[in-house]
Amino acid sequence: MKLRQIKEFVIEKLIFLSGIASILFVVLIFVFLLKEGIAFFREVPAKDFIGGKYWYPISDPERFGILPLILGSLLVTFGAILVSVPVSIACAFYISEVAPVKLKDILKTGIEMLAAIPSVVLGFIGMTTLVPWVKKIFHLPTGLTALSGSIMLGLMAMPTIISISEDAINAVPKSYKEGALALGATRWQAMYRVVIHAALPGIIAASMLGIGRVIGETMAVMMITGNAAVIPQTFLQPVRTLTATIAAEMGETVHGSNHYYSLFAIGIILFVLTFIINITADMFLHRNKK
Repeated sequence: MKLRQIKEFVIEKLIFLSGIASILFVVLIFVFLLKEGIAFFREVPAKDFIGGKYWYPISDPERFGILPLILGSLLVTFGAILVSVPVSIACAFYISEVAPVKLKDILKTGIEMLAAIPSVVLGFIGMTTLVPWVKKIFHLPTGLTALSGSIMLGLMAMPTIISISEDAINAVPKSYKEGALALGATRWQAMYRVVIHAALPGIIAASMLGIGRVIGETMAVMMITGNAAVIPQTFLQPVRTLTATIAAEMGETVHGSNHYYSLFAIGIILFVLTFIINITADMFLHRNKK
């Protein structure tokens, strides 16, 4: 009995230390970004950096305006939301409420396998299949557009949204649905008017986490969006995202230059955006538990 208590004590402390370590790592990452990026804001005001329309970090004079990059990221993210969220919620409801048990297991396995595919592989698939299709359908000079990035990133976000949404749907007490059926509602009315409302906080949290993955994606979006640092007007033109800028230019910068520090400043903007999204998703998850 004493040995068992010692084991439980050790396991509890290890779990506690793991949680503290994860928080500490996040804080250290932010401190590192802030340390490197704060030097840039001594040279370029934050207002000019965020609101500037031109990203020419190696021109003379240098221009460090990330507004095109922010708008490119938001446009691709918005497109990915339109692609992934409705389909993912429908898939989650089908798996949870409609699909037979055997088919449910097959679908869940397939979704988990989709989540395991590396992003660079999906980006390569997008370059060889999706990009030529977009070019041909819309008669464009190039298929490397925001639309291509939105579709591919939407597919990448689907496993996360489907899995968490399904958990939220399964967490709804069966008595809710049984009560609706007992009052005369059809199966679809019970799903639409009762289950979806009860699971809505978890579904919103799943969507927010999927959005977080889309914003933080690098390789796939860098391969199929065209990497043009211009303010986008439509989905049918090349764009460049914040993450693609860091990945494409970090290896070419001179250490200690304004260009070098500007990439860390972009990292700070990305960190803040993803932090806000994760905090929002966590708030919805806690609301769902209540």
